[in-house]
Amino acid sequence: MELMQTLRQLCALRGVSGEEDAVREGIRGMLGSDCATSVDPMGNLIVFKKGATPGKAKLMVSAHMDEVGFIITGIREDGTLRFSAVGGIISTAVLGRRVTVGPKGLPGVISAKPIHLQKGSERENLPEIDDMVIDIGAKDKATAEQQVTPGDTACFDEPFMPFGKGLIASRALDDRVGCAVMVELCRKPLPCDVWFTFVTCEEVGLRGAEAAAFTVAPEKAIVLEGTTASDLAGTPADEAVCRVGGGAVLSFMDRATIYDKEFLREAEEVARKKEIPCQRKLAVAGGNDAGAIHKSRGGVKTLAVSVPCRYIHTASCVASEEDILAVYRLAEALIEENA
Repeated sequence: MELMQTLRQLCALRGVSGEEDAVREGIRGMLGSDCATSVDPMGNLIVFKKGATPGKAKLMVSAHMDEVGFIITGIREDGTLRFSAVGGIISTAVLGRRVTVGPKGLPGVISAKPIHLQKGSERENLPEIDDMVIDIGAKDKATAEQQVTPGDTACFDEPFMPFGKGLIASRALDDRVGCAVMVELCRKPLPCDVWFTFVTCEEVGLRGAEAAAFTVAPEKAIVLEGTTASDLAGTPADEAVCRVGGGAVLSFMDRATIYDKEFLREAEEVARKKEIPCQRKLAVAGGNDAGAIHKSRGGVKTLAVSVPCRYIHTASCVASEEDILAVYRLAEALIEENA
């Protein structure tokens, strides 16, 4: 299994919400001929993998291809670019970061008024994203207009990097980790039929998942995600939410979903039997594609299995290789349970 290499390759692809084409085609190129694939009008990649049996229930496993980023909203006279966030990005994660802009991947830097020119209250407050610009090195508006068009997207430009003991840092771990796990599952013989959906636009309202779930019409669904780990210095232990190194994360509720309790107990029992490290997410916060999937058509029994990630929605998300493997093993074991 080449899970980490697959993840590295997927993290290198640009895929801000609404422009997931490169990620989708990269994934398609990783799948074998025994996978039946189609692309819907939302840009979702829907994959059917035939297993040894039809399975107890029609099962869908889903992950989103898109990442948070930025969209260019205008070009200033000095050649810098105005922009807005695509997805949930806080201003503290943005200033001074390198980005790539537009279909050509132009290098840029996010900037704002320098501190030595700020006065009074300006020094007390970090600039908001709407007060920042992207500098692409253009000398004026006309030069910039030759390279960038309003509506182009930009994403963080940080490489995939192993560090520490068994940790990795990269942009877009949310949710290329889920996509990488699904690719590896697609590459192996399965004990039952599974529909895999690599969906679009999760970061801007779960839009792709809503369409994909309607098309597939599953009875059960597993959402593979990255989720917030706050196991950081200065955070009280009971507010850590989940911990990097603690294994796969199972949620009981977030802001979009109350998860099926029977499915949650099943996952925890399977993890116990298989000795797969597992933890519960100890906060009602955030959300993921389960929010759209669980209420599709007549309702779907839905479970979220997540990789704990520090610094989520920043240029350098941090996760543990062992946690990613735990998510893979648990997803694999839950598919076996459905056979």
